[in-house]
Amino acid sequence: MTDPVAQGVPADAMTRLAELRPGAPGALFTSDLSVNEFLLVREAGFRPLGLVLGSSIYHVGIQVGRWSKNMELDQLSGAMYHARELAMTRMEAEADQLGADGIVGVRLRVEFRDFGSDIAEFIAIGTAVKADDTSQNWRNNKNQPFTSDLNGQDFWTLIQAGYAPLGMVMGTCVYHVAHRRLGSVLGSVGQNVEIPEFTQALYDARELAMTRMQAEAQALHAEGIVGVYLDQFHHQWGGHTMEFFAIGTAVRPLRADHVIAKPQMVLGLDR
Repeated sequence: MTDPVAQGVPADAMTRLAELRPGAPGALFTSDLSVNEFLLVREAGFRPLGLVLGSSIYHVGIQVGRWSKNMELDQLSGAMYHARELAMTRMEAEADQLGADGIVGVRLRVEFRDFGSDIAEFIAIGTAVKADDTSQNWRNNKNQPFTSDLNGQDFWTLIQAGYAPLGMVMGTCVYHVAHRRLGSVLGSVGQNVEIPEFTQALYDARELAMTRMQAEAQALHAEGIVGVYLDQFHHQWGGHTMEFFAIGTAVRPLRADHVIAKPQMVLGLDR
């Protein structure tokens, strides 16, 4: 079991987790799942144990890109990845302390604080769950609780189809997009024309983020990644520097002979 104190989990969180742990006197669960999501997660065979979270307030350093060159700002890419990883690791340590098999409905966000324009809080939060079926190992190949950002409905559908989540996988790339030279700007005035240096910059940055996400899934021995979305943030860096962030849930089949159920037609009675 991961040592949550060594991971940076505070003493107050440890006290809260002890009160939530199954078997503790008066134990109850907490969850940010909606009522419908809660019921579907229970129907899928998982009991919510408690809300788990991880936080990291991180100073994001400075790296300047060359004015006329498309380039990744690798120091900033590393900072944004490491800060999120710290938050995720602490959330997983809290779930581990509860004896959870996984965490569902994970939300991962970045909030820049008033401490300074280069200081941000990275937050991971979700609901730790325990499987009713103890014959199946739901943890991933790193013996960590699985993590998933799927909502309750999609999580139920995934389990019903014979697949299990392994973990949230992500890739990030902070990229500086070159400024256009004056001659290039004047040459396209009043014309419908592609700006190839911009196209290539954004294409390259997205590819780097996607490739890194896929590498994380391969490290988990996943069959694939579902629920992928690719986001773009400017944060505090101005118009020519942006972060491209790819995230999804890596999955594996529960058994080799599973059969995916066919969708059933539902007719509403409302007029």
